[in-house]
Amino acid sequence: SPTEALSTKQILFAGGFSAIPTTALMTPMERIKCTLQVSSGNGAGAAYKGPIDAAMGIIRSGGITNLFKGTCATLLRDVPGSVAYFGAYELIKKSLTNQSAGQGSISPVAIVTAGGLAGMANWAVAIPPDVLKSRLQTAPDGKYTGVRQVFIEMMRTEGAGALFRGMGPALLRAFPANAACFLGVEMSLQFMNKVW
Repeated sequence: SPTEALSTKQILFAGGFSAIPTTALMTPMERIKCTLQVSSGNGAGAAYKGPIDAAMGIIRSGGITNLFKGTCATLLRDVPGSVAYFGAYELIKKSLTNQSAGQGSISPVAIVTAGGLAGMANWAVAIPPDVLKSRLQTAPDGKYTGVRQVFIEMMRTEGAGALFRGMGPALLRAFPANAACFLGVEMSLQFMNKVW
């Protein structure tokens, strides 16, 4: 029934499934962002004037499909990351909600806590595939056949620790960003439920 609350399994599935269509939109943007992040004008890489120039350069070097380099790696990051994100949020929110007071009785502190921890859960799962994705997307064309080759090369030359580079800053950013996000979502829902 559309009015029944979703089970935890349904929320986990919906969270993971939500990553599939967003990947089609995010992969080209991630490719452009990563390319710009490693671009420089000192001869080490192509210096792009901005996102449109970078997109055009990526397309020139390998066609429109070159914008989608790293799609599988993005899915490897976002499907489990979204499962962790939405699952953690719902489970933590449920554990912090006063069940006797009824639905909609969650406090702002509980929302902020659940949202912040959900963001951290997402990145705790997503950092290793994100590192692989970024390596793949910023490598010269033809260097890697796919994310599997990036993984094998990284394990051989740098070890497993390389998969967790950037974990600390990602977790520090995740808590406040996702706390604010979910606070906005929950407050908006409460407001709309009162108005409509």
